[in-house]
Amino acid sequence: MAENENVRQRTSDTARGGEPLLRRGRPADPHPETGDAGRVAGAATGAEVPANRPERGATASAGRLETDDIPASDESVKESSTGESPQNIEKTLAESRQRKLRLMLRQCDRVLLLDFDLLALPDWPDNYTLAAARRNRDIWLFGALLAAVVFLSGMTGFVPAWIAGGGFGAFVIILLLGVPGVRRLYTSRPSYLDLVIRRQRMIRDARKHIEHLEGKEGLVWQCARMAEFNPALKATRFSELLALSERRVLARNLTRREHIRLYLIYLLEAEKAYARAQQAFFEGHQQAIDRGWSSVAAEPGDRA
Repeated sequence: MAENENVRQRTSDTARGGEPLLRRGRPADPHPETGDAGRVAGAATGAEVPANRPERGATASAGRLETDDIPASDESVKESSTGESPQNIEKTLAESRQRKLRLMLRQCDRVLLLDFDLLALPDWPDNYTLAAARRNRDIWLFGALLAAVVFLSGMTGFVPAWIAGGGFGAFVIILLLGVPGVRRLYTSRPSYLDLVIRRQRMIRDARKHIEHLEGKEGLVWQCARMAEFNPALKATRFSELLALSERRVLARNLTRREHIRLYLIYLLEAEKAYARAQQAFFEGHQQAIDRGWSSVAAEPGDRA
């Protein structure tokens, strides 16, 4: 007990005298594991171990070693692996995008020549008007045939001569009423033949306009590339139009009004896609000017 009392007294006197509990030993090893172990040991003993600071030359050399060991940044690695900086990659992508939009606009610019009134067929005779004109034509033919039969019956002596003469006069009058010049004097309604001729003429004019729009390359087939700006161009009802346009035989196969109306609907959807693609091109053009990319901010070529 007396020895323990002496030991505790010497320990307390040493601590009050300011003498450190642990004496300075050899310099710490440069490896971080040793430093960590020393800090753990110091924390376990409850004493604070002073750091052994190396000399100035050693500090500089250690700093150079640590600097050399630092890995390169992500941008440097990307630049060294691809050979281009992110700004150059973005510029290349923008230039490719502008080139693609410029090609779309050049190939589909003939959609701006669309004549809506010509393809819409606004004066197309409806089926009711055509049926009424057909009924009037049938009545006219029946009257002319009946008068001719009466006249021929009088020639054979089957009916009296005055009845045959009356039949001949009726036959001539009915024939004159069917002449277009005389018909306009007593009615303004077109005849069945006039309506049929009008339909044929309207379809012929529409096909000529479609042939002009299609050109040598096929307008519908080229406008299909702008489907990303208007998904309606991918509808299955337009698949036959795309196939015919790709084979350059679209105009000659549009023989009915329904075909021409379908073609008109496709061109209207293509106009929407063209306007959106043009807006995207102008936005990319302005962005390239703001960033100083002269190769990207190129004017679109002449229209085909």
